[in-house]
Amino acid sequence: MAVETTPAAPLWNDPNRPLTARVTALMAAMTLEEKTAQLHGVWVGASDQGGEVAPHQHDMEEAVDLDALMPTGLGQLTRPFGTVPVDPALGALSLHRTQARIVSANRFGVPALAHEECLAGFAAWGATAYPVPLSWGATFDPGIVRRMAAAIGRDMRSVGVHQGLAPVLDVVRDARWGRVEETIGEDPYLVGTIGTAYVQGLESAGVVATLKHFVGYSASRAGRNLAPAGIGVRERADVLLPPFEMAVREGGARSVMHAYNDTDGVPAAADRRLLTELLRDTWEFEGTVVADYFGVAFLKTLHGVAADWAGAAHTALAAGVDVELPTVKTFGEPLVQAVKDGRIPEALIDVALRRVLLQKAQLGMLDPDWDPVPAALRGVDLDDPESLRGKVDLDPPANRELAREIAEKAVVLLSNDGALPLTEPRRIALIGPNAGEATAVLGCYSFPLHVGVRHPDIPLGIDLPTLHDTLAAEFPQADITVLRGTGIDDGDLSGIDEAVEAARTADIVIVVLGDRAGLFGRGTSGEGCDAESLTLPGAQQELLDALLDSGRPVVTVLLAGRPYALGRAVDESAAIVQSFFPGAEGTHAIAGILSGRVNPSGRLPVSVPRRPGAQPTTYLGARLAQASDVSNIDPTPAFGFGHGLSYTTFAWSDLTVETRQASAEGEFTLAFTLRNTGERSGTEVVQLYLHDPVASVVQPVQRLVGYTRVPLAPGEARRLHVTVPADVASFTGRDGRRVIEPGELDLRLGSSSTAARLGTTVTLTGPGREVDGPRRFHATFVQEATQEG
Repeated sequence: MAVETTPAAPLWNDPNRPLTARVTALMAAMTLEEKTAQLHGVWVGASDQGGEVAPHQHDMEEAVDLDALMPTGLGQLTRPFGTVPVDPALGALSLHRTQARIVSANRFGVPALAHEECLAGFAAWGATAYPVPLSWGATFDPGIVRRMAAAIGRDMRSVGVHQGLAPVLDVVRDARWGRVEETIGEDPYLVGTIGTAYVQGLESAGVVATLKHFVGYSASRAGRNLAPAGIGVRERADVLLPPFEMAVREGGARSVMHAYNDTDGVPAAADRRLLTELLRDTWEFEGTVVADYFGVAFLKTLHGVAADWAGAAHTALAAGVDVELPTVKTFGEPLVQAVKDGRIPEALIDVALRRVLLQKAQLGMLDPDWDPVPAALRGVDLDDPESLRGKVDLDPPANRELAREIAEKAVVLLSNDGALPLTEPRRIALIGPNAGEATAVLGCYSFPLHVGVRHPDIPLGIDLPTLHDTLAAEFPQADITVLRGTGIDDGDLSGIDEAVEAARTADIVIVVLGDRAGLFGRGTSGEGCDAESLTLPGAQQELLDALLDSGRPVVTVLLAGRPYALGRAVDESAAIVQSFFPGAEGTHAIAGILSGRVNPSGRLPVSVPRRPGAQPTTYLGARLAQASDVSNIDPTPAFGFGHGLSYTTFAWSDLTVETRQASAEGEFTLAFTLRNTGERSGTEVVQLYLHDPVASVVQPVQRLVGYTRVPLAPGEARRLHVTVPADVASFTGRDGRRVIEPGELDLRLGSSSTAARLGTTVTLTGPGREVDGPRRFHATFVQEATQEG
């Protein structure tokens, strides 16, 4: 009698075997068409009825037949939640049903990896809108950014998303660039530390973090979107690359997105030295490199380095691009046919495929028990879609509380003549185009402005109180008059006289100016919304100047995506409050700072210019970049990088240098005392700057190498012990290698790049050395409580 046996599971489905062996076995079983299918995504939108996703028709690409693609498998699903407004529970059901079909349709049961944008929160309808990255930088607080990213990641994973397209690690080089709001700031160390914290938080939730844009995108000529990057070898190596290296080595990022730009004639998507030799061979990155949307096709259409679609695919694969996004174009039939014709070696596809499948294996997507039902839908009736509507909350109270905490830490008090905090004002004139605009707190990658604007009949999905709403709650006894004055960028002067009349009868004037976020010219800030100069858009400066002439104290509040020159207001406003699209809880934070309920502790991640036309500029400039007698253009900012005021005062004292000399492998140690000398609790942001006064190549006059937030009660003091490794003094030498050179270094401790409090000179001894591997990125601080005085 024959005994029936259960066939053994394929090796690639065996969770007890090494991942590399499983991936190798699966690759060996695949046809060419099945291999290439794993190397591209398809842009889809989830169904608001819970049915399967539908392909998204984009004006840059032809329609995609999803049914025809499924039998060979599918690498990624592009933005199922971030394409059209969809109830989160029904979106999760739609994604689940699609994944189940993908698994059943291909021979190996491999699901697709779903990715979404998450630049300032999960870009889905009804999800919490957190402050934009420029506000993350203003917190100088990696810990809270790590917590935020973990919360975003948990929300994404709960509905079936595996990969997030964030953080942006571009360093601001020209504030006219529209995507400044998406960056963390103008200093590579700040960008690197905050961005790495975001990566760690997102990855802790099981979501693949994607570093972008690698590299040079923010250094475009004239600040124009998708323009060539005018940078040299050292600027790229010492300013633009360090945040990415930090996020790879310390953050554990598992994906990188190539940039759109070309640098010295080589597009990033075609740059093997960048994507393979540096990223993989030197930094030992083992994850996937994904294309920025349409970036592979751009090698043919925009860059002109490929003659046809197959040539574009070949160039990108050879450089090190693994996945074409957002949808299939060059990595589909053109690639398959070119391999069959012998124009492209199949081995090139295998290199990318191995990385893609290994990542899916790491996510458990090759395991026999992989479940397409996301956590948010487990244990509920999936056959009754309407019963699910409203059952998944992506904007819970805990998210909002975290969003408010970040916003409160991110708002920067630029100036204050004593007008703030406000003390029970009876009559407030609240004036300006952003005074009563609910979406003024949102960046261009927030769902309401990125997607929702195309669906005006659909509610926003989240509560967005205006500044009028929150000020009315903060000052319930005050009579608040609200007037627009002018629009963001319409140049309308007709409402200015009425605004001035209202101002003259008020105890305090609060003028709320700034930006409208949007895409490709639909806003004054955002992707494709570049500025000719840093003058306030439209007639906002005219409104501001008229209010300054009213004779009443004027508090200037900015809800913006970039810093602007504020003209007379720098010297004549009673106070200036700067916020960078602070998210759904942002107006609560601003109202709290105006009332004094919150003591401001934000610091500028980008300099605020004094003159609108002195761009590009950055605090990282060398000596020749400073003001001089040989140029009539003075780039000195009105408020420098790291600047920010508090409602209390701090004293810095008793600097001691415990280790003044160190070798190139060593470290310096110093200590000082910080005391709160005011009458209320507050937080000082201690910043450590380094300058190498004599080096083999030109150095900036200062650069940030460490920082820490120090909360202190009135009268409280702490002794801060600082360790400065020699590695932070390294730079790219004349031969292109990173080196540490012997000699003197200046160390400056201060509250900003323009406010040094304590300083010393230390010496690097010995022969110096080449830094050819991992290095210590951070100066570190240890806080020690001292007896109160």
